[in-house]
Amino acid sequence: MQIQLLDNKIVLGQAAATAGAYLIRAAIARHGEANIIVATGASQFELLAHLVKAPDIDWSKVTAFHLDEYVGLPETHGASFRKYLRERFVAHVPDLGAFIPVNGDGDVKAELARLNGLIRGKRIAVCFAGIGENAHLAFNDPPADFETEEPYILVTLDEACRCQQMGEGWFPTLADVPKTAISMSIRQMMKADTLILSVSDRRKAEAVKDALEGPLTNLCPASIIRQHGDCRLFVDPAAASLLSRKP
Repeated sequence: MQIQLLDNKIVLGQAAATAGAYLIRAAIARHGEANIIVATGASQFELLAHLVKAPDIDWSKVTAFHLDEYVGLPETHGASFRKYLRERFVAHVPDLGAFIPVNGDGDVKAELARLNGLIRGKRIAVCFAGIGENAHLAFNDPPADFETEEPYILVTLDEACRCQQMGEGWFPTLADVPKTAISMSIRQMMKADTLILSVSDRRKAEAVKDALEGPLTNLCPASIIRQHGDCRLFVDPAAASLLSRKP
């Protein structure tokens, strides 16, 4: 695992985007295309802002899969992750080969079948993501399913996860935060050639410490990243503040 300590969110996002852009170009050069996974949330603001400006990426050869989405939330809602990605990513790369959104506002069973059919067997060059306050990856809250081979699954969000969404300002009250979501599974995320994780703020410090220094357990979903062959973790001083040994 590679861990980079960056001074602030802007520098962190730029470094993560630069690393991701290099991997996208390399995948296109090697395979003629690049499949990537794009994430949302506060941790991805700066990364996406820099990624869409990265030079020399033939976006027409890139397919972007969406990481997760709430069940029952329309795309018009301010907290919709589809809306987030269309505004912060898709709109800025108009020649993108394909964007595969997760539609949680409809027949969930049919949507899972659609998504799983589209991604199954695809080589993923890079998965961009963050780590939640409860150490979740995507919406795989503890205890996460480390066993399922299904690429996308229906998950129940725990209270800590829902409180984070409210705390970040996406919802006015806890009651407004949906209780279920469609999420990419842990094993599907781990199949990516490279994981690029962006983590900042003191509120993530305990999760970072548990993920890197605690037991490998589904009670700390992010601990699984220690088993990935090429995981690159970008953290700021606040998120790294509880680590026994600083990067």
